[in-house]
Amino acid sequence: MTSVPTPIPSRTQYVLEEIKRRILTGRLTPGQALVETDLAAQFGVSKTPVREALKTLAGTGLVVNSQYKGVTVRMVDADMAREVYDVRLLLEPEALRRAVRRGASLDAARDALGRADRATDTAERSLANREFHRALYVPCGNPLLGRMLDEVRDQAALVSAVAWAADPSWDREAGEHQEILRLALSGDAEAAARALHAHIASFVERAFPSAGIPAQEEDGQA
Repeated sequence: MTSVPTPIPSRTQYVLEEIKRRILTGRLTPGQALVETDLAAQFGVSKTPVREALKTLAGTGLVVNSQYKGVTVRMVDADMAREVYDVRLLLEPEALRRAVRRGASLDAARDALGRADRATDTAERSLANREFHRALYVPCGNPLLGRMLDEVRDQAALVSAVAWAADPSWDREAGEHQEILRLALSGDAEAAARALHAHIASFVERAFPSAGIPAQEEDGQA
């Protein structure tokens, strides 16, 4: 008999989403301590929903729990960026290739780009960019592939937040997003996948030159 996931209580969900938002927008910085009593006071809840939220965030890789330091926001370095972006490079272009080949709707991706263009702050723009990438891989026709990419989504956003704080590159990435979507809408699955691969690789190469992400496109193509 298949087990049904236990729903997260509303207070825990609220705390979870708020801590995540603060991490991904830079209000909580890598290495910063997350003290249960302080967070409970800020959110007006007991320590229980905070503790449960932090456990969930540890499972997604946004925070780490150390015996000596307690819970802290995960540090971002070249090794972490390489691990996360290597997974994206292996899976995301293939998911887009499949979505285009099956003629899936990309309206959600187009809408996300519009929201990114109209965004009035970095948090709103970051969220729209995340939704753009997700809208490219979710309609791939393989739910497991989509869930695997969802697993690294928050960690990829953390890498991006750190990189943007040091060197904002919104305009360049917006242009690359437009080109990826144009190719996908034209039905050119291979060109769209290559453009997405180059986009993901170039971002982490600029932000973390020592990460060692391969510059060549998938399947050994130049």
